[in-house]
Amino acid sequence: MAKTPSKKSAAGTTPQPLSRERIVSAALALVAQETLAGLSTRKLGERLGCEAMSIYHHFPSKQHLLDALVEYAVSSVELPGADMPPVERLRAAMHAYRGMAHRFPALFPLVAVHRLNTPVGVSFIEAILAIVRAVVPDRELAARHFRTIGYYLVGACIDETSGYAKGPSAAVPVTNEYIAAHCPNLMASAEFFQQSHWDKTFELGVEALVRAATG
Repeated sequence: MAKTPSKKSAAGTTPQPLSRERIVSAALALVAQETLAGLSTRKLGERLGCEAMSIYHHFPSKQHLLDALVEYAVSSVELPGADMPPVERLRAAMHAYRGMAHRFPALFPLVAVHRLNTPVGVSFIEAILAIVRAVVPDRELAARHFRTIGYYLVGACIDETSGYAKGPSAAVPVTNEYIAAHCPNLMASAEFFQQSHWDKTFELGVEALVRAATG
């Protein structure tokens, strides 16, 4: 009886060795294609050309893998250097965080609520706090501004990557005619909610937060 060809002989090439880096890269691609709900070790194994159990040699559980994905995203935030004025560093850091959310839109809902209580995560928090404290030296006020900035960034990034026109819809959504007849303020504002206006809106929020921190 003929043997079933192995993945190696069928492909005609030697598979790449499995590594944490390859697994993370494949998992990020899978999440981008199928969202977090579609991430499974079975599907990941299919992408990597290995058995699902092989992944557990590198990540003991799915939560360990999810932590690694969050760390990868957070590590991609390009924080400004210390040679930049403190206020400019704060602005740049906020824009850099938003950039990360848009690079990983399908992953960001997890990043947004993750406690970041990994070595990479707490180092990231420490770095952001240092930027805030360079603008707001007072320990308590700096902590409060850090949290306020976090509220804004998470909310804005969730809305831009998963919310506006992408979130769950009503079973029977109202029509534009209904809005025009009953919601004049919404009708008058709707054009400014479009994606083409997001940059201006985000910048407005950044400047409001900077003024509050430096006022």
